[in-house]
Amino acid sequence: MLPSVSDNAAKFELRRAALARRDALAPELRAAAAQVVASRPFPIDIRPGAVVAGFCPMRSEIDPIALMRRLAEAGAQLALPAMLGRGRPLAFRAWAPGEPLGAGIWGIREPAGAAPEVLPDVIIVPLAAFDRTGQRIGYGAGYYDLTLTALRAVKSIVAVGLAFAAQEIQAVPATERDAKLDLVLTEREAIDCRGT
Repeated sequence: MLPSVSDNAAKFELRRAALARRDALAPELRAAAAQVVASRPFPIDIRPGAVVAGFCPMRSEIDPIALMRRLAEAGAQLALPAMLGRGRPLAFRAWAPGEPLGAGIWGIREPAGAAPEVLPDVIIVPLAAFDRTGQRIGYGAGYYDLTLTALRAVKSIVAVGLAFAAQEIQAVPATERDAKLDLVLTEREAIDCRGT
């Protein structure tokens, strides 16, 4: 079933308000929040060789790179998403800090096409807004919903939302097409959504 017009309108307004709160955070507060998240123990065990996919931050998103570096130091293999086209799940390509990135669709930085494609065990997910049940509002194109659903059909993965506490909302108007997060990490806390 497709989302209703009222669901889309509600998500649009919730997204707009959450992004305005995120944009209002001072750059030094955003940087400090990213460091706090990276300095805390990661809420799940990462086995050596496990593939952890992150993202390249854009606009005022919380920067996951310090967290990704720490997980790599603990033995994780890192990856970043690559867009394959509208309406298609994301691919994930191996990446290590310092390796060059190119501009993908919409100018989002991603590994070169020659980088090997990998299947993540853990995906660090960007978002505009989230609630405590693990529902998220993205940017409206549904890439992560498609991607999480496709990956969960072939393997067990853990989806970890990464956000500022200011992006939390009371409840996301979710539909059956929306893929839930397992955890959400903010500068204040790690929220386990798996039991909700």
